[in-house]
Amino acid sequence: MAIKKFKPVTPSLRYKLGIDYSELTKTEPEKSLLKKHESSGGRNSSGKMTMRNRGGGHKRRYRIIDFKRDKEGIPAKVNSIEYDPNRSAFIALLNYVDGEKRYIIAPDKLKVGDTVMAGKTATPDVGHSMYLADIPLGTAIHSIEMVPGKGAALARSAGTNGIMMGREGKYGVVKLPSGEIRKILLTCKATIGSTSNPDHNLTVHGKAGRKRWLGRRPRVRGVVMNPVDHPMGGGEGRASGGLPRSRTGIMAKGQKTRSLTKNSNRLIISKRKSIK
Repeated sequence: MAIKKFKPVTPSLRYKLGIDYSELTKTEPEKSLLKKHESSGGRNSSGKMTMRNRGGGHKRRYRIIDFKRDKEGIPAKVNSIEYDPNRSAFIALLNYVDGEKRYIIAPDKLKVGDTVMAGKTATPDVGHSMYLADIPLGTAIHSIEMVPGKGAALARSAGTNGIMMGREGKYGVVKLPSGEIRKILLTCKATIGSTSNPDHNLTVHGKAGRKRWLGRRPRVRGVVMNPVDHPMGGGEGRASGGLPRSRTGIMAKGQKTRSLTKNSNRLIISKRKSIK
């Protein structure tokens, strides 16, 4: 997958960088795997705005993704690689030999016609879903479960993967995309390989309107607000606004927000690497 530059026939195209979607093989989604996707516009059930800067955007339909990969021992053939407006990675349509169709997060380098498996009989090939107990050490993995049978929760976005580093008793040691090294039960599943669309983070929208298409409204900085609207607002002229913090007062610039008494802290071997 490559980044595509555009001829600057308009000012917004001069800096726009987009994804070359030549890898995609199908434009229309599988109808049996679609469901309604309603947008809240940042409002709760009472109609009150509880999340700012949201609203508008193009209409979407949700693609039902098989995060559990619980169809074990049955081979499936990759029918197509498709775009999903609800996530950054691409999705792959699987046709099982018994006739069932399912979507999965498409791994990088997975091609139409490949065969994938899940369960104990799966091999450590791209797109196969295996238990952490069976995955060879040093293998790149994605769509990692945290609770057995609950479905993939970690390393699902575009171009991400974890690394299977070792085993300690009933736990596997996995290095996550954030840099965190964590224990996860060996009875949890993960998919072999890295997720597709690795160049997603290199895209440049080029204009504000494209952000509006994605359902994002304009964002106003806290320092230009009034004191009643933001802790950093107010002051004469261009005041700095004091200590950087959110609208609700949570400190920014590296303050730790994870609870010191959280039960799963015991499973974290090494914390994620913060960017200084």
